[in-house]
Amino acid sequence: MSDIIKATVYRLDELSDTAKAKARDWYREGALDHDWYEFVYEDFECICDMLGVSLRSKPVRLLGGGKRQKPCIWFTGFWSQGDGACFEGQYRYAPGAVRKIRDYASKDDELHRIAAALQAIQRRNFFQLSASIVHRGRYHHEYCMEISVARDGPTGQDMTSDAENEVVETLRDLARWLYRQLEREYDYQTSDEMIDEAILANGYTFTENGRRFG
Repeated sequence: MSDIIKATVYRLDELSDTAKAKARDWYREGALDHDWYEFVYEDFECICDMLGVSLRSKPVRLLGGGKRQKPCIWFTGFWSQGDGACFEGQYRYAPGAVRKIRDYASKDDELHRIAAALQAIQRRNFFQLSASIVHRGRYHHEYCMEISVARDGPTGQDMTSDAENEVVETLRDLARWLYRQLEREYDYQTSDEMIDEAILANGYTFTENGRRFG
């Protein structure tokens, strides 16, 4: 014979501050089990295209059985010293990159600096520099990118002495920029405000001490 148990349940906004914190912790454990970073990736792909970085892509299988191309971008975060972001692809000079970046992200000074730095070193090398970017190792940060720089001039002229270091460090700065965007998005999606909105929208209920009911 089954028993009937009666319990009083509460919405998030009816809980004490301590119980709310426990309820939020429950939600955070599974809140980001989806690809929460996809919009950041899409933005980064647009920026790379403007800068002249062609991201490498790889096929990934979809739940329905099909496949789609996914950019070769990786990251780990956001708590350890070795956390970061990296990517794979090819870099070549992109005419008008500085103007395009300023139009696209008018308030992002770091992106403006990156675009200007790439243009400056390209100008000193008659816009003939290219770079191959490959991920190496099992970690995911800017120093895991192996970057090979070359000058593709018709006469085989050497690149300037500062060219390799400038291109390598600027592309690593781009990876650092990406990591900051991912961290900012993560902090936003796991903020109390966003968590509260999601819990209330889904109609979750809790016991008096903040434990998920049902």
